[in-house]
Amino acid sequence: MRIAPASFLALALIAALPGCDDPPPAPPEIRPVRVITIEPRAGGEVVSLTGTVEAQTEVNLAFRIDGRLVQRLVNVGDRVTPGQVVARLDPQNEENALRAARAALNAARGQLVEARNNYQRQRELLQSGFTTRVRYDQALQTLQTVQASVDAAQAQANIAENRLGYTELHADAAGTVTARGAEPGEVVQAGRMILQLARDDGRDAVFDVPPALKDQAPADPVIEVALTMDPAVQAVGRVREVSPRADAVTGTFRVRVGLADPPAAMRLGSTVTGRLELGGGAVITVPPSALTRAQGQPAVWLVDPRSQQVSLRTVEVLRFDPARVIIGQGLEAGDIVVTAGVQALRPGQKVRLLGVQAAAANAAPTGRAAR
Repeated sequence: MRIAPASFLALALIAALPGCDDPPPAPPEIRPVRVITIEPRAGGEVVSLTGTVEAQTEVNLAFRIDGRLVQRLVNVGDRVTPGQVVARLDPQNEENALRAARAALNAARGQLVEARNNYQRQRELLQSGFTTRVRYDQALQTLQTVQASVDAAQAQANIAENRLGYTELHADAAGTVTARGAEPGEVVQAGRMILQLARDDGRDAVFDVPPALKDQAPADPVIEVALTMDPAVQAVGRVREVSPRADAVTGTFRVRVGLADPPAAMRLGSTVTGRLELGGGAVITVPPSALTRAQGQPAVWLVDPRSQQVSLRTVEVLRFDPARVIIGQGLEAGDIVVTAGVQALRPGQKVRLLGVQAAAANAAPTGRAAR
């Protein structure tokens, strides 16, 4: 069968045409999002941190000698007074050592009496010419040797007496027992903690402070401290100590605030809230819903106003509360931040803006920072 040239050309054109049934490619997904425009606002806010009440001074009470613990006279939570006996070791070995030292001292004193009498006789005989200088010198040397023996024996007796006294452990100041380190019947080494004592000479409010907040705080600020469960119980204090090293896990710095005349209700271990007024520097805030994470760090989605595409940017969070998050670094004035729909975005995705408003307008006038 022979096909006409015109028919062959028509068939070739039909074969070259794309299939009419193939659907057109889907347009890229444009996701609607809500955004805010970053506008720094004046600071001068009040920041709150949560901490605990601790003693300014905690000491470990320990024996100076080894021995078997036979009595522990106080327990955790008990109050002690200066000089109070709080624990005892078995004193039998030290009592025997003291008796032996005293016996040696008495023997040395007896020899001293004999040597002194002999020296006195030799001195009188020498003055009368009835003895030689050599015997006199021997008597003097013997007296001096025996005197040294008496002094050594006296020192040993004093040491033995002190060791007997070391079998009793005394509180060196008034305070409260916060921990115990040994039980009666145990053989303890010298220096092992038997009891931990929180002294009554002062109390601190202890806070874990983020590094950015530590650097932003004014010099020698006055901290208002109140019981978290009863805000009516209040005290004021000043920063007494700032840890020079950040915590390896949290990255925060331990700050101790010395309380001035704390009320009795601020007991050791009480949870307190400290309030600090910061300076008037500009701050940047975003809603908590704007935060996400990128490579384990806090981040936000930024919208490019030209391409309408989003990208992730890591930020430094100074502090936050349920109403807002205060950003230390990572954002600048004019940045457009996504506040709703952040979990469904991917880098480079196009978005449609549902609303743009200033971040400062949504920020509360004051904030509270979580510990």
